[in-house]
Amino acid sequence: MTVSAAPAAPSAATAAAPAILSIKNIEVIYDHVILVLKGVSLEVPTGGIVALLGANGAGKSTTLKAISNLLQSERGEVTKGAIEFQGERVDGLTPNAMVRRGLVHVMEGRHCFGHLTVEENLLTGAYTRRDGGAAVRQDLEMIYSYFPRLKERRQSLAGYISGGEQQMTAIGRALMSRPRMMLLDEPSMGLAPQLVEQIFEITKRINQEQGVSVLLAEQNTNMALKYANYGYILETGRVVLDGEAKALRENADVAEFYLGVAGGERASFRDVKHYKRRKRWLA
Repeated sequence: MTVSAAPAAPSAATAAAPAILSIKNIEVIYDHVILVLKGVSLEVPTGGIVALLGANGAGKSTTLKAISNLLQSERGEVTKGAIEFQGERVDGLTPNAMVRRGLVHVMEGRHCFGHLTVEENLLTGAYTRRDGGAAVRQDLEMIYSYFPRLKERRQSLAGYISGGEQQMTAIGRALMSRPRMMLLDEPSMGLAPQLVEQIFEITKRINQEQGVSVLLAEQNTNMALKYANYGYILETGRVVLDGEAKALRENADVAEFYLGVAGGERASFRDVKHYKRRKRWLA
């Protein structure tokens, strides 16, 4: 299947945009013995939104941490394969170097600095920049235009604001680094449905208006496929299916296992008899 390129018209785009991120058959091992990712390959086109889907424990967060090079803090490492960002191999770089190159990771659980105000949290996202205070203040106002609620709470301590406001703060802080790409890990976790919709709408606007490519790890498959151009489904550390978001939404097995449309007692998506897994990890 071909990765779609333009966020405004994913069905019409084919291979027009080059991949800003390319993961090639990576394996990840924790503590030198626990194999978590088994030959994962995926691509994110420049300017696209790609969803990484799967149940809890499928390997979504590990994939994002492999990309942003946060595995070492958890005694994990990429032992095979390669990760390329903007055409250059990056799996040996530090997390700080990845941010300087334009890739920023919004981790699961928001991770705001609770003892700092909302605005102070946002300003920490600009620590890698060297373009002056005026540019930083301009971008701060841009963040407030996307998240008006944050402007109202700018002097509030981040530890005392709501979960939705903390998620907005985490995304806004990431944007303050002027990224070319964002990794979003479970942005809907623990939020009310109305807030989830709002977060995804703002993410889509950021993608379209700022040109920020997005790799989105989500358990909320229905919401993710509504806003993504393309999707990959992970099970137990392997990619078991990928395709354009529209095709995945219309896939009967995806509907049964991940959208809750049909019943069934199958334990795994890979147990579907007519499903032929694309074994790219063997390529």
